[in-house]
Amino acid sequence: MNDDAIASAVDVREKGRTTVNGIHAIDRRLFVQFLAFGACRRIEKVEAELRSSGLQAVLYEDLNDPFGIGLITYSEEPDYFLDEVRDYVVRSSLRTLAFKQEYTMFGRTYARGYESDLQEAIIDRPKRNLQDETLPWAVWYPLRRTGAFEELSPEDQRAILGEHGKIGHAFGTAGVGHDVRLACHGLNKDDNDFVIGVLGPQLHPLSIIVQTMRKTRQTAHYIARLGPFFTGRVVWRAASASTQTVNRTSVVAAPAASEASERADVP
Repeated sequence: MNDDAIASAVDVREKGRTTVNGIHAIDRRLFVQFLAFGACRRIEKVEAELRSSGLQAVLYEDLNDPFGIGLITYSEEPDYFLDEVRDYVVRSSLRTLAFKQEYTMFGRTYARGYESDLQEAIIDRPKRNLQDETLPWAVWYPLRRTGAFEELSPEDQRAILGEHGKIGHAFGTAGVGHDVRLACHGLNKDDNDFVIGVLGPQLHPLSIIVQTMRKTRQTAHYIARLGPFFTGRVVWRAASASTQTVNRTSVVAAPAASEASERADVP
């Protein structure tokens, strides 16, 4: 890495589009955790407990395990997962279930350098997708790229990632698949690079999205590890929470670009 790249990395804010006023940056991001459990014979009990828990959460029934469930929780504060989620798990009926550690995923939303509205891109939109009752089906999975990808020039990387972006935008525009994309470098035991959640009103388009992504240059040549995959359907999700929070944006952005330009480099 050159000195400019290191200096840019040291500025840990999420940075979006450069405008005449400078770089649009915000010191916020959404953290998301996925936990999976087996041996659940009373999912209605788990649901009832979650309803009174106060957690921002989504509960899934596992398509591939008749006794399996998955739990998504999310917050802008990482302490939330130790102070609130961990405490809830160890005192609720979840503590009696079989914890499936291999499915644990944790990551943070992130800016890609061209967003004009960072709060919308990395806070509000992921929350809406998680809270959207018209999107009951989900496929969640981690991935890690090969080291060879990191050695490519920025131009080559953008071209490769743009292929995924076009696919994601096409399925999103058609209304059959939406995503939550998380960076997780150093945040989980398997050292994955990203976690992807693909959400939709029906299951089979989500499978087609994954199938279509397999044909891209990135997946075919630059993915070292993919999965395990959790496929499930929502049983319950928390009521939508207000997204009105303190805005710590450092520069006012230009007018919002189309969503197409803001989905140009899906992992």
